Amino acid sequence: MSAYLKQDEPDNANRLDNMRQGVLGTDASRIEGLLKVTGTAPYAAEYQLDDCLEGVLVTATISKGEVTAIDADSVLSMPGVVTVIDDPALIARPAQGTAGEAPEQPARKIGYFGQPIALVVAETFEQARDAAKHLSVSYREDDDAAFDPEAVEAETKDGATSQGDLAHAMKVAAASVDQTYRTEGHSSAAMEPHAAIAQWDGDTLTVYASLQMLNYNISELADSLGLDEDKVRLVSRYVGGGFGSKLGISEETVAASVAAMKLERPVRVAMLRQQVLQCIMRRSETRQRFRLAAGEDGKLTGFGHEARVSNLPGERFAEPVLQSSHFLYAGENRELSMEVARIHRMTAGSVRAPGEAVGMPALECAMDVLAEKCGVDPVELRLRNIPDRHPANGTPFSSHKLAECLKQGAEAFGWDSGQRSPRHTREGEWWVGTGMASAARVHNVGEAKARVTLKADGTTLVETDMTDIGTGTYTILAQTVGEMLGLPVDKVLVELGDTRHPRGPGSGGSWGAASICSAAYLACLALRETLAKRANASEENLELKDGAVVGGASLVNLLDGKDLAEEGHYEPGDIEDDFTAAGFGAFFARVRVNRFTGETRVEHMTGAFGFGRVLNTKTARSQCLGGMTWSIGAALTEAMLFDPVDGHLANCDLAEYHVPVNRDVPDLDVLFVEERDGAASPIQAKGIGELGMCGGAGAIANAIYNACGARVFEFPMTPDRVLTAMPD
Repeated sequence: MSAYLKQDEPDNANRLDNMRQGVLGTDASRIEGLLKVTGTAPYAAEYQLDDCLEGVLVTATISKGEVTAIDADSVLSMPGVVTVIDDPALIARPAQGTAGEAPEQPARKIGYFGQPIALVVAETFEQARDAAKHLSVSYREDDDAAFDPEAVEAETKDGATSQGDLAHAMKVAAASVDQTYRTEGHSSAAMEPHAAIAQWDGDTLTVYASLQMLNYNISELADSLGLDEDKVRLVSRYVGGGFGSKLGISEETVAASVAAMKLERPVRVAMLRQQVLQCIMRRSETRQRFRLAAGEDGKLTGFGHEARVSNLPGERFAEPVLQSSHFLYAGENRELSMEVARIHRMTAGSVRAPGEAVGMPALECAMDVLAEKCGVDPVELRLRNIPDRHPANGTPFSSHKLAECLKQGAEAFGWDSGQRSPRHTREGEWWVGTGMASAARVHNVGEAKARVTLKADGTTLVETDMTDIGTGTYTILAQTVGEMLGLPVDKVLVELGDTRHPRGPGSGGSWGAASICSAAYLACLALRETLAKRANASEENLELKDGAVVGGASLVNLLDGKDLAEEGHYEPGDIEDDFTAAGFGAFFARVRVNRFTGETRVEHMTGAFGFGRVLNTKTARSQCLGGMTWSIGAALTEAMLFDPVDGHLANCDLAEYHVPVNRDVPDLDVLFVEERDGAASPIQAKGIGELGMCGGAGAIANAIYNACGARVFEFPMTPDRVLTAMPD
């Protein structure tokens, strides 16, 4: 049995509003939490398979050229070495949505320093690692590799916006800003490294891997190996962080699979931390120019955003820094455009909140400059420029909570809307200041399927290949089903991350929760229809509580010894074309800047967010805290630094790629602005995982200026940059 919905109009009479079980929307703890804290939840590299071999990748030591020879004999006599895998199926770079396509770049062609080119397999990890360091590889090196995105001619991307006459608007404006900002590249740096264990039984390949989107990954892996999908099984029950880096199949998964099929023994491949940073997709650095024109009242008459990003030759992805700029603020004269520079660094792809994570902070810094020029409070300036409809195409917003987030966040933070001037407060050798920024993140949903089975004993089983990358998917699915069927969370068993289950949407783009919970919601609606008939009631009037019909039979009696299963199938419909859907928010930050060293310490942050129905207040807050922590990193510490001579990543470990640590993160306050968005999804929810960092770095940058007077136009705002920009 199945229940299907292609969403073509808002659902304003959502069943969940009438359930009132007190399960969904509460602060329920993670149902898999005990397994994780006791170390019994198996991650990709931790499955115990008998006779398992270990593989270590060998990576290129040139930036562009070709592998001419790999001398396997140079290591085959070393202790424990079983074989060297040199196979065209070893894909050259992470695949992101490339199922059905041949790799753009064959494995023997080198496109960047650190690209995987071979796999050494041995009896132990230490033996494989040692042999990998000694494998003899010959190259033909090209001398025309480009490493500097500013030194090459760029391609113009489609999708530019041009309305009115921005140049004229800038010329006649009462106040204007024409400023360029730069951001360094970022690494996902997930706690769990990329890892996979592959097992081949002669007919079917089973792979335990750290992946985010099994619904796509199974096709990508099958394509790379020349297998039918029904001969491949992927298992990713627990994923220790992804942040975009595990959206597609990457080299360790393919390498483990090729080796297992060749050797007919299980093979484990776990990337070294340095390899994760060297090989796995990066966030592109950006150069962004903003042109803002406003009248005396601070209302925008012109809005321009031009960006340059980079990627490898032939790659389609381009960091979408313009996403929120298209709709966030008004201004009838608009110019938005983007270009891509082709350089030989590792693949640029999706890193948490692609686009807005670096586009929003730069935009919000430019808005702060405009507020100062207009003599308008930064919060008030933003309130005056919220559009009623999408400024470019005129579509209505499905919901819009930016104004409420700005007002409620300002009140909760204690924002002083009086005269703002730099260096107003000094405590010893520290300047103290505050700053704020808007938040916005496009909302996405994807096709999703989930099977819900009411067991004869009154418990419930939920099955889908959807993954949980630490975001709380297990728990919110249990809450959704528990709410619909009148069951406590401990009566709902959730099984995720296995391609033998119905296809979920995958975890990425902040679409997972709204999409998969909508599929589970539909399955439960179908189950309720059947239960209602058996209870001689209508589904609308069926009231379930504590495993029974209120005032009637228990679920066990209604099931009469037989399981009852339904599969929910949700698809986004034309509604996506009829509305502009996004989550909104506001950040407020207080910082200290040392007047002698330029060191910045974030003292406090408040974030207010509106993103539809809150499915779990605890896990949603956790997502916001994580996003705000990322904002601190983007503002102050995180940067991928490349050698200008050969393009290699110079800081390829967590000792040199500086993520915020405990001491860097102060008390963070999170405020939810309640709303329902029936156009966003059948369960009236939108994504939160990425919204929590979209603009936060801008609030910190604006606070730095308010504290010490340093306008810094490069992220991260390291002490040297702050000191250089600090007025005498």
